[in-house]
Amino acid sequence: MLGFSIQPETIVAVAIFLLVGFPVHEFSHALVAYRLGDGTAKLFGRLTLNPLVHLDPMGSAILVLSALVGGFFIGWAKPTPVNPAMLRGGRRAEAWVAAAGPVSNLVMAILAAIALRLMVAVDLASSDAVLFVANVVYVFIFINVALFIFNLIPIPPLDGSKVMFSLMNPSTVWRVRPTLEQYGFLILLVVMFVPLVNGVSIGARVIGPLLNGIVSVLVGF
Repeated sequence: MLGFSIQPETIVAVAIFLLVGFPVHEFSHALVAYRLGDGTAKLFGRLTLNPLVHLDPMGSAILVLSALVGGFFIGWAKPTPVNPAMLRGGRRAEAWVAAAGPVSNLVMAILAAIALRLMVAVDLASSDAVLFVANVVYVFIFINVALFIFNLIPIPPLDGSKVMFSLMNPSTVWRVRPTLEQYGFLILLVVMFVPLVNGVSIGARVIGPLLNGIVSVLVGF
C-alpha cells in the first residue's frame, strides 16, 4: 500500500473516495442485508448513498492522514447496523452481507480501470488536464483495491472476520469469536504496523505484493 506522496492527484482521489467509495461500500452492506430480510439499516437511514450518513469523522481523517503522510490507504466509514437474527439464510447470509462491502470496492476499481484503459487506448491522456484525471483515476483504483484487500482480512472488526466465522464450525466460532473480537483490533495493529520480518510488518509483506499485482492486472501496466 505504498507508493504515493502528497500530490494533488492523491488529494482529489481521496476526496472522491470519501464522497463515493465509502457510501457505496456501506450502502452495499445495507442493500444486501435488506434483500435478505433485515431492515435494520433502512430503519436507521443507512440504505442510502448520501455520504453524510455514512462518513465517520475518525475513519475519514485516518484515510486522509494515511494517504498524505504514510503513503498507504486505511480508513473506515460508520459500520452499517445489521441484525443477523433477521437475515434469511442463517450464518451464510451474514457472510454475504459482510462481503458485499469489499466486493463493491473491487467493482468500483474494475469500472475505474476500464475507464482508465479506454483513456490510454485512445491516447486521451496526451494533454496535461486529461493526464491529471487519469492519475486521479489510477489512485482511486489503488484505494479501492487496498480497502478491498484490507477489509477481507479475517480479523475483527473487519468484514473478513464475519466471512470467516460463517465458514467455521459453530462450536469453534463459539470458542474463538469472543477472544478474537476482544483483541482483534490489537492483533490487527500488530499485523499491519509492527515490523516483524526483516523490518517489515506481516501485513505489508503480504498485502503489498497482492495489492500491486491486482492493480497491475486491472490497469494493464
